[in-house]
Amino acid sequence: MPKFTYNGIVCAPAAIGGNAIEYRKAWVVGIFEIDKEPGSYWKKFPAGVVYTVEFEDGSSTEFHENDLRAWEKG
Repeated sequence: MPKFTYNGIVCAPAAIGGNAIEYRKAWVVGIFEIDKEPGSYWKKFPAGVVYTVEFEDGSSTEFHENDLRAWEKG
């Protein structure tokens, strides 16, 4: 079961890969459950839930659920 929902606000790493220190506000616009035999694009992710997120500037990308965290107002 996905941890986040469509249109939910999350913190996504500002840089893909490595140890991201900075996070950016993003909205969940896609949710995909990856199984043991994913298609070629999805093979770069471990099994589990992958989200497409859209940033405030309109750009978007995918992140595994483990790379995201809930957005906290502050």
